[in-house]
Amino acid sequence: ISINQIEETNRLCNRKFMLSVVVEHIFLLVLVTLISVLQNAFFATKVEREGKEHHANTSAFERVSCANRNCMDSYPTFLAVLWCAGLCLNQAPAAFAGLVYLVARQKYFVGYMGQTSQSTPGYVFGKRVLSFLFLMCIVGIFNLLLVRYFGNDFKDTVETITTAASALLLIP
Repeated sequence: ISINQIEETNRLCNRKFMLSVVVEHIFLLVLVTLISVLQNAFFATKVEREGKEHHANTSAFERVSCANRNCMDSYPTFLAVLWCAGLCLNQAPAAFAGLVYLVARQKYFVGYMGQTSQSTPGYVFGKRVLSFLFLMCIVGIFNLLLVRYFGNDFKDTVETITTAASALLLIP
């Protein structure tokens, strides 16, 4: 065994270790993102099925189609704040809030299929979760700036607060 072979083996081990560390820090975010993709596929299937079963001009089709469009309109915002909150602050409360948002979005979609007034609780709850994720983004970015320019790191304190506050999202 030559020294070059040993060095190459060490480099490969270091890359694998670094990759596992990176994946460990984003795993929950990836999981929530994939669940949201499945939910989008479910919504699209509902629209397609409603269009095939009824004519595209029925009110039921219009409601399902409109609910799907509304969910898709807020989807990029959801992904942006989910990933920003998870990367800048802490992935666990961000992923939990993301799951709560997906439940609220499901409630909105199903409520919209019935009557539009039934969708209001899901809509309001979803906006509250997005606001929480946005606040996590701002706090995480502010903490990164504090570390960068002043050397103060409040990340542990902020992570504890956001982890505790994420449970408050369950209160209606």
